[in-house]
Formats: sequence, structure tokens, C-alpha cells
Amino acid sequence: MNDIVQAADDYILNLFKEELPTNFLYHNYTHSKRVLKSINEIIENSKLSKKESLVLRLSALLHDTGYIKCRDNHEEESARIAREFLESQEVEKDVIDEVEKCILATKFDKDPKNKLEEMIKDADASHFGKDYFEEASEFLRQELIAQNIKTYSPKEWRNENIRLLVEEHQFYSEYALKKWQPVKESNLAKLMKKRKKDRKKLKKEKLKAELKAKYKDASPERGIQTFYRVALRNHIKLSDIADTKANILLSVNAIIISLVLSNLLSKLDTNPFLIAPSAIFVVSSTISMILAVIATRPNVTRGEFTEEDVKNKSVNLTFFGNFHKMELSQYQWAIEELLKDRDYVYSSLTKDLYFLGKVLDRKYRILRWTYTIFVLGIIISIIAFAVSFSLAEQTVTVDNLVN
Repeated sequence: MNDIVQAADDYILNLFKEELPTNFLYHNYTHSKRVLKSINEIIENSKLSKKESLVLRLSALLHDTGYIKCRDNHEEESARIAREFLESQEVEKDVIDEVEKCILATKFDKDPKNKLEEMIKDADASHFGKDYFEEASEFLRQELIAQNIKTYSPKEWRNENIRLLVEEHQFYSEYALKKWQPVKESNLAKLMKKRKKDRKKLKKEKLKAELKAKYKDASPERGIQTFYRVALRNHIKLSDIADTKANILLSVNAIIISLVLSNLLSKLDTNPFLIAPSAIFVVSSTISMILAVIATRPNVTRGEFTEEDVKNKSVNLTFFGNFHKMELSQYQWAIEELLKDRDYVYSSLTKDLYFLGKVLDRKYRILRWTYTIFVLGIIISIIAFAVSFSLAEQTVTVDNLVN
């Protein structure tokens, strides 16, 4: 009897090794051996004849061999393969018939008709009542994904397992009901606890998102803050652009003046006609430099305020020029008073925005005049140089004719 069981073990090992695709991560040799181990548990704790025990052990080993041919209705194929193998081993016909019936009984939607079918059916689904349930279940999920049958997310797979354990699966044999059913219920409780925890977390996140959206829509604070933030940032950027333009003009005009002085100054004695255009060029560049400096020149403020100024909300504490001479303790007190009153905060930001705008207006008006003078100076200087060179050539020509 043991020889035929070992022969069946060796047979399925070679069969699965040679013909079973590698993407069968659950229904493989390991699963068959796990079912054999479970059926041995039942046999050891049940009153069965040697013949019945043999039928169960052979059924456990051979019940999934049909997967080498197909997935759907693999039980029929497994029964056929089992019959061919057992006949080749000259096993008794009644044993083969019983093995065939037990294999067909492992269909998930089929109710067992006798105690042997109950036992093999329980052994095939014994992982539901084992500590390794989650591990075995994950292998089955990965098998379904690998074979493109259905892709379950971990959450979806957990819900499917809960549905399966609650609505479809049941143990039949006395041993399974006594030993495996409590573990199955414990596994089910763990799944339901995880689902409850996830639902609670999801509900909390959903409520948080709803409250956040409601608060965002109901309160104008965010829009007001965005307005001040964007407006102040734009003003500061424009101020930086103005300073950059002024620095460019300073650099360009400094270079122009240095070139004029170094190259033309020594030639004015011998070329007096260059004096006027050179003077126009230097004067326009000098005026442009002066205006560029004026545009970027900071204003001096008193840097002090009084308690009355703070109480009357007449001082803008967001501008450094109003507090740079004050002690830290006085400034901290003033800021605390400011933050107590939202209107005072917005009033200070409004003042800061307004006076930044005034400064920008002054800078850009001066820069406009600076660029205008610079461009006109260059144009007039070029015309003056052209006229001066023309008059100089005519003078030379007249002198040559007279001589």
C-alpha cells in the first residue's frame, strides 16, 4: 500500500516538473503534498480502513494533475490521468473508482456524498483552517495574476476571501470541524479586523478631505492670503527687475565714459572738431548714470514708532524702515499686538503693498527717463560725430585749395 502511494508521489513530482507551467504558483507539487499532509491528519484521527486511507492518500496526490492540460474542469482531466496511472500500477478497480469519485468531489461547487468525499474536500481546502492561510492565499492571488485570469488588489483579494469564507466554504468532516474550523474563524476575524481598520481609515481620510474642501470653500481667508502673497511677490520681482536695469545702465555708461576719456581725450588737441560730439556723448552718459543711481538710491526712514502708533494702527510693522532703530522687546510687543487683530494685519499688508507700488512707480519713471536720455544721447552723439567729421573734411579741402 505504501509502495503505490510513494509511486504516486514520484509520478506527480516528475509530471509537474516536466509539464506544469511555472506560473502555477499555488496549484503545484507543494500544494499536493500539503493536501496529503492534511488528509493524513484526518486519517490518523478517524476510524478508517486501510483501503479507505489508501483511496484518500492517492486522491490527495493526484487530484490536481489535470492542471497540466487545462484550468477549467481540471478535475475531470485529473480523474482521467489518475485512472491511467493507477491502472498502469495494477491497482484494484474499486480503489480506482473511489479515487476518481474523490477527485471529482474536490470541485468547489459540488457537495460531498459520503465521508471520503467530505474528508478529501476538507483536506483540499485545509489552508482556510491553518496558520499559513495568508501565505497560501497570496500564492493563489499571484497565480491568478501571472496567468492573466484576474488581477486582484490586496484589498480586493481580502474582501474576496471574506466573502468566500462566509458565504461559500464549509468544513464537513468531524476532525476538520473540531480542529480546523476554530482556526478558520480566527483567520476570518483577522481579515474582517483589517477590513474594518481600512474602512475606518478611509472614512477618516474622506471626512478630513470633505472638511478641508468645505473650509476652503466657505472661508475667504485662503483667497485673501493668496492675493497678498502673489501681489507682494510680483512687486518684489518688479523691484528686482528695475534694480537690474539700473545696474546695466550704470555698467554700460561707465564703460562708455572710460573708453571716451581714454581714447578721445588725447586727440582733442589735434582734432578740435571732436570736442562737441565727445562732450554730448559724455554728458548724456553721465546723466544716465546719475539717474540710474537715483532710481536705486534707498530712502532714509526714521526707523522708530511709539506705543500710540501701534494702538492707533498707524505704523506698518511689515516694513523694516519703520522699526530698525527699535529694541527687540518693543518690536516683539508690537508684533503681538498686530497679530491679535486680523484687520490690523491686513491693513499692514495693504500699506506695504501700496508703498511698494509707490516705490516701483518712482523707479520705473526715473528709469524711463534714463533710457530715453541714454538713447537720445547716443543718437545725437552719432549725428554730432558725423557732422563734425564732415565739416572737418570740408575745412581740409578748402585749405588745400587755397594753398
